[in-house]
Amino acid sequence: MRILVINGSPHPKGVIANLLKAVTEGLSQNADIEWIDAGKLNIRPCLGCMKCRRDPNGICVLPADDGHVMGQKLRRAEGLIIGTPTYWGNMSAQLKLIFDRNVPALMGEKPSGTPLPKHKGKPAVVVTACTTPWPFNWIFAESRGALAAVHEVLKWSGFKTIGRLAQPGTKNRPGASEKHLAKARRMGEKLNRF
Repeated sequence: MRILVINGSPHPKGVIANLLKAVTEGLSQNADIEWIDAGKLNIRPCLGCMKCRRDPNGICVLPADDGHVMGQKLRRAEGLIIGTPTYWGNMSAQLKLIFDRNVPALMGEKPSGTPLPKHKGKPAVVVTACTTPWPFNWIFAESRGALAAVHEVLKWSGFKTIGRLAQPGTKNRPGASEKHLAKARRMGEKLNRF
């Protein structure tokens, strides 16, 4: 299975990266894994011109950048592993930029304007971490908000979110906990069954 891992954190060796690595450790050795650090990409923001949605190939009109490259990678992916820090109860700007620039790689539209998923039934897992301690990360919709925002993109793209993980309290306990790393590995094992 061709798995695309997107580290939406600006820290290539931070908590999110460690959780994502643990997910990949649970994958079969036959998995074709490609890792992307979103913070290293050069992507211009979407202009909202909607030309990519009218283009039969769904290609963005902006000059070539990593947004175009990510579109190709998303189109080829057979499964996704997405990680994002929790920022204001949402995903990181780096990750959102990838999604915003690649709507046509993820979904089309029916003539009525309703979404037409392009990745129906493909598996995805999502991990997040935030500085807010438990249970406040959930009560105040911090981690819950980040997971929900990514899930919304995946849902309308047709991906089936088969695992979600939120590690709270990283301000006082930096690093990925063994409990969360173990859960991440199990999510990787679950991806193998698709």
